[in-house]
Amino acid sequence: MTSPTIAQRAPFPVTVEEGKSYFWCACGLSKSQPFCDGSHQGTEFAPVRFKADTSGKVFFCGCKHTKTNPVCDGSHSSI
Repeated sequence: MTSPTIAQRAPFPVTVEEGKSYFWCACGLSKSQPFCDGSHQGTEFAPVRFKADTSGKVFFCGCKHTKTNPVCDGSHSSI
C-alpha cells in the first residue's frame, strides 16, 4: 500500500483535552477513525501523535492526504 485509504472525504471534528495525546490513523484502515487501532500493522504507515496544547475542537484529516498531519488542510476537496 503506497497511498493511504481514504476514510472519508471530510475532516473528523473531535473535542480534545489540553495535555492529552491522541494517535491519528495515517493509513485510513482503522475502524476507530480518526484514531489508530493498529490496523496499519504490516504496512509502511504509522500513527501520528498529536498532543493537545489547549482544550477545544480539532479537525483531524479524514482523507489521509493532508500535508499538515494530522489536521485537515482541505486536501479532501481536490481528491
